[in-house]
Amino acid sequence: MSAKQNWNPELYEGRHSFVWQLGQGILELLNPLPGESILDLGCGTGQLTNEIASSGAKVTGLDSSPDMIGQARQNYPKLRFVLGDAAGMQFENEFDAIFSNAALHWMLDPAAVARSMIRALQPGGRLVAEFGGQGNIGQIVESWRAILPTYSNGAPVVARTYFPSISEYAGILEQVRFEVRFAQLFDRLTPLEGERGMENWLRQFGWYNFEPLPPEKRHSALGEVIAYLKPKLYRDGQWFADYRRLRIIAVKKNA
Repeated sequence: MSAKQNWNPELYEGRHSFVWQLGQGILELLNPLPGESILDLGCGTGQLTNEIASSGAKVTGLDSSPDMIGQARQNYPKLRFVLGDAAGMQFENEFDAIFSNAALHWMLDPAAVARSMIRALQPGGRLVAEFGGQGNIGQIVESWRAILPTYSNGAPVVARTYFPSISEYAGILEQVRFEVRFAQLFDRLTPLEGERGMENWLRQFGWYNFEPLPPEKRHSALGEVIAYLKPKLYRDGQWFADYRRLRIIAVKKNA
């Protein structure tokens, strides 16, 4: 995950378990086999890393957040977790597969990440990933753009996430010698936990947009964003995040 995003492992595990629970589908596509060497890229607090390990695979979890890696090591002390940035990985032909769930959209230099991934894989190795695709959290982004400039003297909201189309991301992978075997972009309206579900989501995944505001204005701005979103993403006592996910399976060419 991006070093620019601050992560709260307690809030992540306590209120956002859907992140790894919804990773079950992509984990099935990975189909890890006993003895395989697998990299979990953007492993967070390690829940899916542990599930990969339970298959008998030799797994390494990598994340750029010291807090997340620290929590992962506490959660699963027998597994290998590495603190590092995906764009600067130094692995060479080490892995049979790279798995990534809900992480690649935090990595703002996708070409550098693709080069690191292809270098880390053995020939014939596979990439199996799911992350935010084109149009992801469209309503939430719209609320930021509508509300937050009024609290920052008109300064525009700066994108700190990467939500590509199928063709854009497939092109990046193909430039570094991946062969894309499968790609799917789909809507996933995702329920958030509790009456404060949207507030908790914004504090965990979108607070970087509030941090540039004067401290005394952040609470008011947060309240106004939530009010803006309520007619759109609150239904029958339930908050939702308007996710759109991109699934990719690609293979490193032998030559």
